[in-house]
Amino acid sequence: MRAKLFSSKTSLFKTHTSHSPEEILASGGATAFGRKTGKSNETLISALKNAEPAEPFTSEEWEKLMAQLDATK
Repeated sequence: MRAKLFSSKTSLFKTHTSHSPEEILASGGATAFGRKTGKSNETLISALKNAEPAEPFTSEEWEKLMAQLDATK
């Protein structure tokens, strides 16, 4: 039996398709669902390795955060 994959666009993620846990489980679990939707662990790992390093704060924000931390100790 092949599970039918339904997708719905939500207002929160207009550019991303969302799927319910039931749809994922009906397809055979997370790995099977990923394969059926054209995703794989290998492509995710490759994308993460090739991504630009992400810094959550700028130097200025980091300095302000550290000053705030020191002030509240």
